[in-house]
Parts: sequence; C-alpha cells; structure tokens
Amino acid sequence: MPADTTRPLLDHDIEQRLQRLAEARGRSRDGLVREAVSQYVERAELGDQFDRDSLAAWTELQTNGLHITADEADAWLARLEAGEITDPPGPHK
Repeated sequence: MPADTTRPLLDHDIEQRLQRLAEARGRSRDGLVREAVSQYVERAELGDQFDRDSLAAWTELQTNGLHITADEADAWLARLEAGEITDPPGPHK
C-alpha cells in the first residue's frame, strides 16, 4: 500500500486533542482535518483576493482621484441601517 503523503504530521498533543474532538462529534479524525484544511484554504484565498482588490482600488484612486469621504460613507450606512433604501454617494475628487 502506498504511503499517505497528504496526512499531516501533528505533534502528540494536537493528535490527542483532535482524536477527542472527533470522538465527541462522532466524526473521523481525517474528516475533521479535511474540514479544517478546507476552511483554511477558503479563508486564505479570500484574504488573497481582498489584497488584490485593495491594491486595485488603491491604484485606481491614485490614477483618477475619485473617492468618497468616511463621513459620506458613514451617513449612507446610517440611512441603510435605518431602513432607507438609498444609493451610495457618488465619488468625487
């Protein structure tokens, strides 16, 4: 049988805690590890996308100077929170 090269090497304490958690939840150890890795990858990908989007927005701001102020954004969000259906403020220089 080929060696399982994807099974992570965890220290003894984490292995024991993981096993207790799996038993308490009626799940397999490997199932919990797969779920944890999947959640980590999802968060990491979202974080990377956020970084790319932030850099693109910063570059666009540097190029065209269009923006809204924090006060304008706060006022708009307060109207939304109050239940008012309103468009966001338009950008300006």
